[in-house]
Amino acid sequence: MNNIKPRLILMNFLEFFVWGSWLISLGSYMAVSLGFSGGQIGAVYATMGIASLFMPALLGIVADRWINAERVLGACHIIGALLLIWASTVQDYPTFYIIMLLNACVFMPTIALNNTVSYIVLEKKGLDIVKDFPFIRVFGTIGFIVAMWLVDLMGWTKSTNQLYVSATAGIVLGLYAFTMSKCPPSGKKVGKGIVSALGLDAFVLFKRKKMIIFFLFAMLLGAALQITNAFGGPFLDDFKTTYPDSFGVQHPNILISISQISETVFILTIPFFLKRFGIKNVMLLSIFAWVFRFGLFAIGDPGDGLYLLILSMIIYGMAFDFFNISGSLFVEKEADIKIRASAQGLFMLMTNGIGAFLGGTISGWVVDYFTIDGVKNWQNIWLAFAGYALVLGLLFPLVFRYKHDPNAPLKPAH
Repeated sequence: MNNIKPRLILMNFLEFFVWGSWLISLGSYMAVSLGFSGGQIGAVYATMGIASLFMPALLGIVADRWINAERVLGACHIIGALLLIWASTVQDYPTFYIIMLLNACVFMPTIALNNTVSYIVLEKKGLDIVKDFPFIRVFGTIGFIVAMWLVDLMGWTKSTNQLYVSATAGIVLGLYAFTMSKCPPSGKKVGKGIVSALGLDAFVLFKRKKMIIFFLFAMLLGAALQITNAFGGPFLDDFKTTYPDSFGVQHPNILISISQISETVFILTIPFFLKRFGIKNVMLLSIFAWVFRFGLFAIGDPGDGLYLLILSMIIYGMAFDFFNISGSLFVEKEADIKIRASAQGLFMLMTNGIGAFLGGTISGWVVDYFTIDGVKNWQNIWLAFAGYALVLGLLFPLVFRYKHDPNAPLKPAH
């Protein structure tokens, strides 16, 4: 029992190290080294959305019913690593797109599976999930940051080496996952209705109006997240002619990593904010944080406006954590124990599935729309995204009816 937290910390560290190795810098690699257009870059990032439409929910069902969650997690990482090695050998868009789609199909479910394994192991050891998991999850963000810095400092942001780094970590994590405490299917009997027969148990959450609205806005916020994943790097790279020697141009990953450093701070505040203010106000804070995230990008630059970019990076921590991590904990609280993995998969479907697909695809169109003769009008691009987030912020409190009880315990409903 004494070593379970360190083991979960390492698992979370590696989970996001795998992703951080390429998620932020792959856009620059595709734009500069492969010569892909904004629409093509957006489409590659949208593969994560396509995969998340069905794979997290599908493998969540597998973990709920048939195969240990830690084994599914390990197998996915090993397969994903092999696909990234293949992607490093490809330069044409159609093949690269297909490989990254396949990689997304096995990687995207691991985020929800990582949460599920963590929740199950903590509960088996008699620990408080809401209290203990945010601290453990912080090390996932640290892993993401370490990977970004490694790729940046080694000069690999536009190189295939970022894919090799991710693949190596993926194989290590895949093997490590098989050594984790066993997380078997619940083994509980379920009803004989069509939903249970198809294994789509978590969709019963849609019978509740508040959950429908919650998942809808989680999806729309997932779109916002994908925008900066895809175009944060290319945005900074386009300053290479006006600010060629600036820190932001020379070390884009390190500058962007301030966003993830901010995450580590805001993650630790989640138990307090959820307990004090409830999921509705926490989500609202997240939405307006996205408005400032994009707005500051619109008026900032790596020169005299560097402080504005840094402020944007800091605000990102609230924008991301207050809907992603808080949302996951909210779903864990609202879902029955026998559908916990399926419920996390459903949350991933809405945020990193439909949301990411819309974000990756539409943001690519927006970037191409504001590109004239190869020159991107980044100010208009980011203002368009800020306007999108502002509309969400105005609508959310009007339609999401949720009364928070600050005295209620923040524990999963079993």
